[in-house]
Amino acid sequence: MASFEPQNPDYVAEVRRRFAQQPYNLSIGAEVSDVKPGRVEVIVPTRPDLLQHNGYFHGGLIAGLADIAGGFAGWSLVEADQGMLTIEYKLNIVAPGMGDQLRAVGEVVSRGRSIIVTRIDVFGMRNTETVLCATSLQTLKVMKLPPELLTSAA
Repeated sequence: MASFEPQNPDYVAEVRRRFAQQPYNLSIGAEVSDVKPGRVEVIVPTRPDLLQHNGYFHGGLIAGLADIAGGFAGWSLVEADQGMLTIEYKLNIVAPGMGDQLRAVGEVVSRGRSIIVTRIDVFGMRNTETVLCATSLQTLKVMKLPPELLTSAA
């Protein structure tokens, strides 16, 4: 992984705080398990309502988790008054998402002034076995946060 310098000295707290403000993240039981400059890991424990008819994690959940992990990997590098929007991503599901939890690892591949590209791998995990179930590339647009989001930063 390339080495990146965060623009916000409080990037770890900012990523965790912004993550916790998003209702979708909370509704699926997602948690940030690790934050480094340009790299974020997110986990989701298994729950019956997140599974499809064959007992695997739903593909929509896998895709959403990839989007979340990549987006917050990008967010770890921007200034305190910036955020981002996903403008494109491609996902390949390569194995069924199964196990006790899903773990998504988002890593920044390229950091431009207004565009960030990330790569995300999503793993199914059962006890000590880890299986790659999806891989993704994502493009993010860096943007200034609206004033109402900046005032809620406290």
